[in-house]
Amino acid sequence: MDLAYAMGSQGGGGGQAGGLYTFLPLILLFAVFYFLLIRPQQKRAKQHKTFMENLKKGDTVITSGGLYGKITGITDEAITMEIAEKVRVKVSKSAVADYVKGEQA
Repeated sequence: MDLAYAMGSQGGGGGQAGGLYTFLPLILLFAVFYFLLIRPQQKRAKQHKTFMENLKKGDTVITSGGLYGKITGITDEAITMEIAEKVRVKVSKSAVADYVKGEQA
């Protein structure tokens, strides 16, 4: 009888700690997702926003569609870029992917 009583009291105390251990893998999984996926994506979005705000006339850029050109005009929603001599196209500002290193346009 004493043995059953001793085992019963140990099992009751372990049940509360078991609840914490049940959620620990879920908490660790969320932490891994945050540091490997969410945080780097937020950092890239912030960098891209800063890049978009710093665009100006005369910058040579490449669009996400692969067009190289020099910016000749900027509005809030679009840019006009010259892709060849006297050939200008208007593209969405969000289509600009990056600056061009060197003069290729």
